[in-house]
This record gives sequence, C-alpha cells and structure tokens, in this order.
Amino acid sequence: MAVSDYLVTDDLTVLLGFIGVTVFLLQNLYKPQPLVHPILLGRQSDAGRVRHPGESAVYRNYGTGLLGRFPVRPDKDVNVVNDFLKPEFDAPRTLWSTKITNAQLKTSISAFGSGIAKLVSEESTVLILLNDCIEFLISDLALSEQSIASITLNSPKLLTGVLEMHRPDAIITDATFLPHVLELIYDAREHHHKIIVVGESDSNLKPKGMKEVEIYSWNEVESTGKVPQAPKNAPQSDSPYTVSFFESPSGERRGVQLTHENFTSGVTAIKSLFPVASSLSTLDTIVSAHSLSTPYGRAIAYTALFEGASFATLPSTTVFHVKDAPTLDVTDILSAINRIPSPTVLFLKPEHVQSLTSAVISRAKRSFFMYPLAWRHKFAGLREGFLSKDSLWDRTVFDGAREAVLGKMADTLKAVVISGPLPFDSLTPARIALSVPLINIHTHGSAAGPLFATLASDMQMLPSSSATPEPAHVGAPSINVEAKLVGVDDDVVEKGADPIGEILVRGPPVGSMLSAEGESGEKNAWVQTGEKGRVMTNGAFKVLGFM
Repeated sequence: MAVSDYLVTDDLTVLLGFIGVTVFLLQNLYKPQPLVHPILLGRQSDAGRVRHPGESAVYRNYGTGLLGRFPVRPDKDVNVVNDFLKPEFDAPRTLWSTKITNAQLKTSISAFGSGIAKLVSEESTVLILLNDCIEFLISDLALSEQSIASITLNSPKLLTGVLEMHRPDAIITDATFLPHVLELIYDAREHHHKIIVVGESDSNLKPKGMKEVEIYSWNEVESTGKVPQAPKNAPQSDSPYTVSFFESPSGERRGVQLTHENFTSGVTAIKSLFPVASSLSTLDTIVSAHSLSTPYGRAIAYTALFEGASFATLPSTTVFHVKDAPTLDVTDILSAINRIPSPTVLFLKPEHVQSLTSAVISRAKRSFFMYPLAWRHKFAGLREGFLSKDSLWDRTVFDGAREAVLGKMADTLKAVVISGPLPFDSLTPARIALSVPLINIHTHGSAAGPLFATLASDMQMLPSSSATPEPAHVGAPSINVEAKLVGVDDDVVEKGADPIGEILVRGPPVGSMLSAEGESGEKNAWVQTGEKGRVMTNGAFKVLGFM
C-alpha cells in the first residue's frame, strides 16, 4: 500500500488538527508570565560566609548585600522626624477627619511645642497617653522639635509601672481617660505632674489632696505658644527622643529607646516595600491597623507625612479603651474610611485579611456556575506567579463581590501590607479574593520598620516542612536589617537542613533596648526578639512562634 493512502484526510480530520494546534499554541504562548523572575525568588538573602557554633550565618537582604551600606534616610534632606513635613507640599491632605496642609500642621506643631516648653524643661519627659488622632501626631513632633523626650505605651497595663519607675514630668491624655490617670497618680502619691487634656474635661475631677497637679487644656497650651520658642539644643539624627514600652507575649514590660535615625530608617524600609510602579505618592490614602503608640505604627504615619498622602488608623488601634475593644474584621476596616478619601494602601493584621477574604469569597460564591471556573483560572495563574485584577474572571465574578464588600475601595486599593502570623493556607484565598499585591512582613516592638518582608510580586506557595500548620513565610530581612538565629542544632545544619532557632536582629531601624533599671543598652547591639524562626533554602524566613 502506498504511503499516500495513509495520508488521506477529510474535513473533520483537518478541523480536529487545527483545533489541536490552536489549543497547543494558546496553552504555551498565552500562558501568564510570572510577575517576578524565579531566579530572584530563589535567592532572597545574602548569607555570611562563616557562622559561629550554635548560630546560623548572618543574613541580609540580597539587594543590600553583605558589604552594602544600610539606607537610613528616604531623602538626603531628611535627618530628623520633623523633616518628614516637606515645605514644597502645599496641597491639603486628610489626617483622620482633618483636612490640613503641611504649613498649617507645622504652625500647630510649633505653637504646641513652644507652649509645652514653657511648662517643662528640656530635660523633662512627657508621657503621651492618647489614642490615635491628629493631636498625637502634633504632640509627638512638637516634643521632638523642642528636644523633649516622650514616652508611649502599647498597653494600659503598663501605665502603673511606668508612672512608678520613670515618673514623667507631664502627661498628655484624652478627657475620657483623665479620671483613670488622676486615680493612678493619687494612688502612686506622685502629685507633681502637669497634665494636658485633649477635649472637654470636668474641672472638678481633681481630688482636693492633689493641689500640686496642674491641669491644662490642649488649646490653652497651644495658645500660650503662639510666639515661637526655639529649643536650646536642636535635635540631631542620633539624638534619642522617645521611649516606647511594649508588652511581651509573656506579659513582661519591655522598653526601647529610639532615635531620629531609627525612624528615618523605618520610613525608608516601609517605602521599599512597594515596587516603583506602585510607589506611594500624594494621591494615596494610607489606612493603618497599627497604633501610633508603637514604633512601627508611628513610622507608617511618618511615611504618609513624607509622601504627602492622606492617613487614618482603624478603631481597633485604640489603646486606652472606655468601652470594649473593636473586633478585627471588615467592619473595623470600613468604619475608618467614612471621612477620608478612598484608601489605596492598607496596613492590616491577619485577622482583618482573613475576615476580608471570607466576606469577598462568600459574596463571589453567589455566582453558582461561574465561581468554580473563575477560582480555577485565578488559581492556575497564581501557580505561574501571575496575578491580575483585570481578567475576565474578575470582571464576571470577583469585581462585583469586592465592590459589595469594600465599596469604592474595591477600585482604589492597590496594595495590602500584612503584619502578624498569617496562616499559610490563608494566603492564596486572600490573593484571589483581593487580586492586589499582598506584602507579608514581620515586625517587633523594638523596631520602627519591618524586620522581614516579602516581595510585592512574590506569589510562591511554599510548602510546610512540618506536619503541624505553619504561618506563611515573611521573606528576607528588610533592606536595612540583618538577622541571625541562635540556639541552632549544628549537626542538623551541617547535614544541609534549614536552621531553626531564636531570631536576633540589628540595624538602623532597631532601637536600643532598656534594662530592668531603665538604662539604655549598647547601640547597634543584637536584639533578642524572643521568637523562633526558620531560614529556608532561598533565604526567606518563617516565624514559627515564641520561644
């Protein structure tokens, strides 16, 4: 039989062949390309060439390198925190519910700073007992401008111990919290304080036995400072200007002393989280779930000031509660956006992200027939390292679900930064539901910036090496932090396994820890986080919990 007899075809054969070739080409040529080259994800940290017994190597961000200098300023003209207010930004932006320009903000800072400098000396300390508000920001920058040290607390449980041990000369507090403050001062028999009250307060609250306690209203202090008073000593970048007390997981009180450089470095690290294509600008609105009473929360606010962006915090950042604490959920997120432009960047906690993801997916599942197909295609794109908000499946299924949950924010949101132990199995649903870059970071009470951070385009689904559930990885050390593990098993590491041990960090954003007696530790010393971590082969870290 001739060969031509085997090549006889009909129209159906040609059609099937054409369909087969078309499917093959579509599968290979139109496969979504990863947003970041896999080589970059394969080596995220630069590890030191040597390590000491019982320790891992020292890890730095691959972009910084072992020999690179840590960046400490977001701009050459920024040396102290007051420099975050750029004079060239004259357009108003919204801080919480207040629309204000940089010039107006500087005037308020100068007036309040001059007023408080007439009440206390430059060697004094001032305790800021305020929930997040524009007065907190003004107080903080005013004290910085006058080189007066400030103290903040991330928990009201720490207040009694701080009043007894550190004895601030003045206290700035809210009218709703004033009765509690007066009660604590009365019990401690420390009656020399000057108290500045934000809001309307009852003048009869002060007990008769507390004659030495002087109470001033915020407006009174601001009005007495209308004539500017220059500080005796101008603040320097290495000047310690604030002490932050935080509660450890075991309930222990820990304190950290922070300089201006710690915060300029923290802002630099926060800015580096965002790729150039979606960098922060004056058009952005930043909403944070981190209290200004923490170094990291304050650094987020400073980042918004530096970029000229609008800013607000969630109700759940309230430290000093009069009622029950708000729940970390979608309602908490939405309650902060009523009086500000639609948010573009959210700094959230894992509970917020999980609640948001659940709400969007529950809404998307109402598309009974399209949802399974949309999920499968979005998941396939994620496995290839690709994520888009403009796909067919977004337009038909997920856009409507996001808009139903988030309203206008569904269109404006461009990035979400997560800080906390996010479960590994929550990451993929969150990416599909929100379809914006999710940057998973790790923070600590001793640092003004992220200690570890994933790349915005990192879509890896790294498997767990343990039978027990592990949190999602938090990426490499930040651009100006170096980290190592101590207490590692040398034999296990020598066999090529991932090192596991306690995380130690140091770098420009990390402050100096205070001793039990309140003395500042050595500058640039390794800080024990009290957390257990694992370094994976690609240089990314996982925080496994507390030691």
